[in-house]
Amino acid sequence: MKILIADDHELFLNGLEFILKTEFKDAEIVLTKNYTEIFAQLDKHQDFDLIVTDLAMPGANWLEALNRIHQTVGETPIIIVSAVFDKEILQKTLDIGVSGYIPKSSSSAVMLSAINLVRAGGVYIPHELLNNAISNKEITQEIKALQTLSDDSASRKTIKKLTPRQIEVIKCIARGLSNKLIAYELGLTEGTVKVHVTVILKTLGVTNRTAAVMEAVKNGYISKSDVNL
Repeated sequence: MKILIADDHELFLNGLEFILKTEFKDAEIVLTKNYTEIFAQLDKHQDFDLIVTDLAMPGANWLEALNRIHQTVGETPIIIVSAVFDKEILQKTLDIGVSGYIPKSSSSAVMLSAINLVRAGGVYIPHELLNNAISNKEITQEIKALQTLSDDSASRKTIKKLTPRQIEVIKCIARGLSNKLIAYELGLTEGTVKVHVTVILKTLGVTNRTAAVMEAVKNGYISKSDVNL
């Protein structure tokens, strides 16, 4: 596993490196301190499995930088770890295709949980922002579902139920499509697809896409003939 992390505050950068090395002992971790260094690394290497970066850093405007990074790395998940806490910025990062937005005030346990969720194909949205309205109506509905799943511990005991849109997404996952291809096929943004995936994983009580497909077959949402993983 190869991880690129970026932050212009050396203390936080080293702390994040320590957290990731503790969790992913065999990972190769590349440190950068600004967008210029990120671009230089991506010009040389595009085989990163995960990118974890601060939002406001020297070297480029964050919106332009994230668009460039996403276009360069394709399906490689990008996670923002930032002190900036704004629902409009969250919306813009989701639209770009960012997979997670973690406040810097989060504990190491929350950060690792968010990273593992993203690696499973979902998207992490901080609990504090789940209550805020997002301009994309479809994402808003999914975020409300995430709020219910996060707040209601009894939800794990309820009957598993996917919406028609979520069933469309799980059928695409069963065919082995990437989030980008699912977005293209269903006419959605990549960010919307990632939110759908997150809700599907939580609703079905699983931690990865393969397990989600198996659980969807078990619960009758899709048939075995739909599966092509």
